[in-house]
Amino acid sequence: MEKAFMLISCQSGEEQSLYSQLKEIPGVKTCMITYGSYDVVAEFVTDTPAQMNEIIVTKIRKLQKIRSTVTLRAMN
Repeated sequence: MEKAFMLISCQSGEEQSLYSQLKEIPGVKTCMITYGSYDVVAEFVTDTPAQMNEIIVTKIRKLQKIRSTVTLRAMN
């Protein structure tokens, strides 16, 4: 099992919209709006590294209004 957290900065005022979009992506387990350098933190889990890459590249980073992301892959 692969687990990662993504720290996301988005355009001002788009936090709630981005949160809603992220919650619809299969594999996203938790999502939180935060205050500070990053606007949203998402936790996602996949079965394989290939699925992880697919979610990062084709699902999350393609969402509108994202300015930047930092992905933290976690190990148990």
